[in-house]
Amino acid sequence: MIAVFFIGAICCSNLFFLGTKEASAASKKGYEAMQIMVSGSGTLTLQPHESKQVMVQFQNLGPNTWTNTGAKYVSVYTYNPKYRLSDFENGWLASDQPAKLIEASVPVGGVGTIQFTLTAPANVGVYKESFYLAAEETAWIPGGEFTFTINVQEQTTTTTKSSSTKTTSSSNSLTDGTASPVSTEGLSATVLLRSKKDLKVEAGTVIEYTVGIKNTGTVPWSSREVRTADLAMASVTSSETKSGTWLSASKLIAKAGDTVNPGALDFFTFSFTAPKTKGNHTVRYQLAVNETTVPDFYIDIPVEVTTGAPEAYESPLLEEQTSSLVNEIAEPIMRIGVLIVDEETSDQVIISCNADWELRDGTSNLMGTLEAGENVTAFYKKGKYWFNRGRGLESTSYYLRFIPKEEDAVCTVENFDRRVTRNTANADNTFRDVLELRYNDYKDRTWLINELPIEEYLYGLAETSNSSHAEYQKTLITVARTYALYHYERATKYKNEYFHISSYSWDQVYNGQGHEARSPRIVEAVDATRGVTVTYDGETAITPYFSRSDGRTRDWSEVWGGSVPWCQSVATPCDAGKTLWGHGVGLSASAALCMAKNGQTWDDILNYFYQGIDLAQRWE
Repeated sequence: MIAVFFIGAICCSNLFFLGTKEASAASKKGYEAMQIMVSGSGTLTLQPHESKQVMVQFQNLGPNTWTNTGAKYVSVYTYNPKYRLSDFENGWLASDQPAKLIEASVPVGGVGTIQFTLTAPANVGVYKESFYLAAEETAWIPGGEFTFTINVQEQTTTTTKSSSTKTTSSSNSLTDGTASPVSTEGLSATVLLRSKKDLKVEAGTVIEYTVGIKNTGTVPWSSREVRTADLAMASVTSSETKSGTWLSASKLIAKAGDTVNPGALDFFTFSFTAPKTKGNHTVRYQLAVNETTVPDFYIDIPVEVTTGAPEAYESPLLEEQTSSLVNEIAEPIMRIGVLIVDEETSDQVIISCNADWELRDGTSNLMGTLEAGENVTAFYKKGKYWFNRGRGLESTSYYLRFIPKEEDAVCTVENFDRRVTRNTANADNTFRDVLELRYNDYKDRTWLINELPIEEYLYGLAETSNSSHAEYQKTLITVARTYALYHYERATKYKNEYFHISSYSWDQVYNGQGHEARSPRIVEAVDATRGVTVTYDGETAITPYFSRSDGRTRDWSEVWGGSVPWCQSVATPCDAGKTLWGHGVGLSASAALCMAKNGQTWDDILNYFYQGIDLAQRWE
């Protein structure tokens, strides 16, 4: 995958598409939550002085059981700013604390419920009321923030005459612009389950999404449709998110033939296209049942678009890299952001190496010499880097570098174990060569950065499995190498955070030396293609790829506008009849694997998906 935008672990069958593998937030002091429902999807309409009971449900993702009694009981407080007085307070535990957990206890994986009443003030207008789940005197629970957007307005009614009968009803316009004659009385719904906690994707990616919606009204549902929103209240237009699987320009999916009774749950799976611009967006849809839209109910999907493909394509070469064309160059030294240092590791790292090593600061001053197996605890706080090498706490004003004295030595982050914090099969906390602890004020966070030659970086990639076809492995490795070099040459993504790319799924999944040790055939694929990258007209090419096509790939212009001559639509017979997973531009991973199994070589595969390219060995 290349360019800034399309990598995710292909080996993982639970992924919808490359680039969207979910990364769970770290627990804080044993607490973490995921919101699974909120009344009205967070949007409410009330009349002045009207009261409405609201409910929010969270899944317990942390290692601690939640309780509604005891020293660390779970409740919600007002937020933004915290502990503020709310205009909607009514019968709460306190003026800044609406309610405690309803359940006496919620085990790990269980669902907890918060329920309280909001009473609208006299003044009409749109209000935003924010709250945060908290373990008393312990932590604001990550994932526990929620906001109600409340429209306080006077009741409006329309009166129509039919013969001698007067009927008063609220307006209910459907997405085709026609007025619905069906009453909305008794229609109510809430989202209980979502297939994705967070969506962090590349521009133009096609996303498959599932929601579980509960019938919280009093009327059984027969026909059901997910539609585009009636009102332009989402941050992106429905036309921008349209997918080829939609039934029409305004209808995503339709269901009929069974009945969803009050209290029952119905699941909807549909696809939509991620916005084309970088940033945070809200994609909004509505539910129509029995031929009318459910009032005050929206399916709101937050989507973070990491970096748009056009932005990456238009990024110029750095001045110091302008000689890095097809001519042979020195093997690049990559800087990979491998870990955000936060609650997952108690805001610090504990580093050891399997060879004698040195601790130096950012000016190369020697802070200490350590033997193999000795460790240093280090962290950043209030403008200084603090470290303990067994002589008490010391500090420096400059970032810290952990440097083995032997080539290819391996350093371990002793207090980082993915099996514990991310529920993976392996710890994957070991990395070749240099580690660096560095804070940046650009995003106000501290990263642990791994600095190593690009080929050794590729050894630790987890973009495909050790058992996949050899020619397919070579194909992916070559694209991954090109991706890394492209961003090395342009500092496209993380220049302000002092590294080239991250190890997370929104770039290329990199698990370090542990994955390398488990994947000897990946290492062989790296060595077999050493230094080879995709080029076009003498420069490093941007080479997007994605999980699966539907019988053809897409032109660059179809998804992102403009023109990239080597990214033109090609047929993918192996994918015919399948559903598109991903943005559709460049190389289809599933089709490439099929071609490899059918006898195509890695260079043939690359030349098929990227037209007019060259495969050039840039270093030996």
